[in-house]
Amino acid sequence: MSILPGPLVESDWLAAHLDDVVVLEATAWLDPPARAGKPYDVRSGRPDWEESHIPGSAFADVVGDLAEPHPSLNFTFPSPERFAAGMSALGVEDGVAVVAYDRNGMTWATRLWWLLRAYGFDDAAVLDGGFAAWTAEGRPVSSEPAPERRGRFTARPRPEAIAGKDEVLAGPACLLNALSPAVFRGEENRYGRAGRIPGSVNVYAHSLVDPQTHRLLARDALRERLDAAGCLGGERVVAYCGAGISATLDAFALVMLGADDVAVYDGSMSEWVRDPALPLEQG
Repeated sequence: MSILPGPLVESDWLAAHLDDVVVLEATAWLDPPARAGKPYDVRSGRPDWEESHIPGSAFADVVGDLAEPHPSLNFTFPSPERFAAGMSALGVEDGVAVVAYDRNGMTWATRLWWLLRAYGFDDAAVLDGGFAAWTAEGRPVSSEPAPERRGRFTARPRPEAIAGKDEVLAGPACLLNALSPAVFRGEENRYGRAGRIPGSVNVYAHSLVDPQTHRLLARDALRERLDAAGCLGGERVVAYCGAGISATLDAFALVMLGADDVAVYDGSMSEWVRDPALPLEQG
């Protein structure tokens, strides 16, 4: 039986169980591009972790170690071998509980949580509010190196957790866009072509987080927003964003609310816009 109380844990719970779980920081940064329509500049959060982090935590590199190298796409879904090697190096294996956090909106922590889920590892949770909530409460931080750990992670792929372009083209019951309303409507061009995949509905990932507390909204509020988008009817949901990061927060919230047929389109807009034959909607 898992020690975790659920997929979302509060900072007081984590403070009481720091010695009982593997804590992983997954922060990365997307710096604004110099020109509209150009991709973001990706920056690892490792220097931030090295300076100050939750005591006993290690850094999980979702930009490099836990992403498959690709000539043109960032954060590509890793192979079983690559992900297993990365997790093993962090001490993750059967019988271990993992708590993921980040310091910029929870989407990187949910990305790590989703990768674990997609490879059959369910004993994982996300720290509500991440590093911002932790430090706002005056909890201790450290600059010590990560503890020496070594595990033997077993990858048990769940292909249904990751959607590809062909499934998106076929039109899932709910195609959920997690980008900002302005990007969704095509008023901002972030990926080379402006707009959204036809048939999409919009629930902005950052709208699911309280800007004051940095924590996820209460479940009733989450349910209201996702139900209004038509994504809580029990049919399959495919969430997407720019590169498969923010979409994981929408997907995480859906799973918290009991949805069991949810996938993330890993290539998202970064892949979709590269094919000029694929349509986009605006407005």
